[in-house]
Amino acid sequence: MSSIKLIAELEYEKVSTKKLLDRLPEDKLTWQPHKKAMTLGQLALHVAMIPGRIATFADDGTVTAAILVEHPSPSNKGDILQSFDQSMEKALGILNGADAAWDEKTWTCTLNHKEIIRWPRPVLLRFLMFNHLYHHRGQLTTYLRILNVDIPSIYGPSADENPFV
Repeated sequence: MSSIKLIAELEYEKVSTKKLLDRLPEDKLTWQPHKKAMTLGQLALHVAMIPGRIATFADDGTVTAAILVEHPSPSNKGDILQSFDQSMEKALGILNGADAAWDEKTWTCTLNHKEIIRWPRPVLLRFLMFNHLYHHRGQLTTYLRILNVDIPSIYGPSADENPFV
């Protein structure tokens, strides 16, 4: 798998993720559906930051588990949207610079100075940048549905938006 071939997919996901983040109700950022769940703001910021964070982790070659699982809270919706723009710019910049030599290098995650994950960079990008993004973006649509926010079309019609009519 070549990392540079992931650029078109990321560009597509950029559009649909932005549509979802634009619909965040700023007055509900501290809401959470369960005491063990992230708040709406934490989840939205996490979604916004995934591409840039994971691409940076890949480029750096290593990260600790403690950093990998951080979920900061945003101050406001503007922070989330700005973080998303910066995250996508960072991720696309890194992917555009990827070549075969970059792809051949491995990425590691450590816990207490012990390696717990070792993956080729393209595997990290597929699992933690894309699959992880899809997972949490799906959670975000559920949060928004519970809050009675219209869900935009992501891969086709939603119950609230049909791009084909």
